[in-house]
Amino acid sequence: MASCPTVGEITLLPRRNFEQALRDLEGFERIWIIFWFDRNTGWNPMVLPPRSRRKKGVFATRSPHRPNPIGISLCRLLKVEGLTITVEDPDLLDGTPILDIKPYIPGVEAFPDSRAGWLDGEKGELPALYRVEPDSRACAQEAWLSAKYGIQLLKRASEVLARDPRPHPYQRIKAGPDGTFVLAIKSWRVHFRVQEDRVFISTIASGYSKEALSAAKSAGTTLHNEEAHRAFHKKYPP
Repeated sequence: MASCPTVGEITLLPRRNFEQALRDLEGFERIWIIFWFDRNTGWNPMVLPPRSRRKKGVFATRSPHRPNPIGISLCRLLKVEGLTITVEDPDLLDGTPILDIKPYIPGVEAFPDSRAGWLDGEKGELPALYRVEPDSRACAQEAWLSAKYGIQLLKRASEVLARDPRPHPYQRIKAGPDGTFVLAIKSWRVHFRVQEDRVFISTIASGYSKEALSAAKSAGTTLHNEEAHRAFHKKYPP
């Protein structure tokens, strides 16, 4: 089940000779993007990463809350046109300041057998895998979203829930009514229940209420997947 990739653009400043600096970059499949976490207001020496139930030293994590808020993102390079670089699946917010761009060189930077510290689960940090099973309604909803808008959510939901379906602030999982849970994926919601080592995804839902969509329309505000959310409400009323 393939997910729908996110496409982003990086626009470099004019009159800085960046046109020359971009020469030969397009021959690389992936690039490192070094950026500034400009919306951070402070840092924490101990943080709770997504794959742990215990706090870790910030330098042993990828947390954005760092003493110098510098981040890195490895993205697939799609194309370079003028001063615009198009990439796939950047984990950045709009307007994030870009500090530098470097090519990813597999033979130099790929060490798949390297130890990964606490992520290796030597101390039982990683939970046991769960078996994830989408119900027929959830499959039908995604099939409709995929056919109409190219939106696919179940692959990402399955990856997250197979690792750990319990509520966690970084995985955006919250407890719902009657022992159910809700996973937020961008502006969408995935409802599920847990039974021993199995996770059953019951439905997909819009993260926007009809009132929120109406308010955004009145204010002239564009929401994420707005057209899809409006159509989804009509097709699958809550």
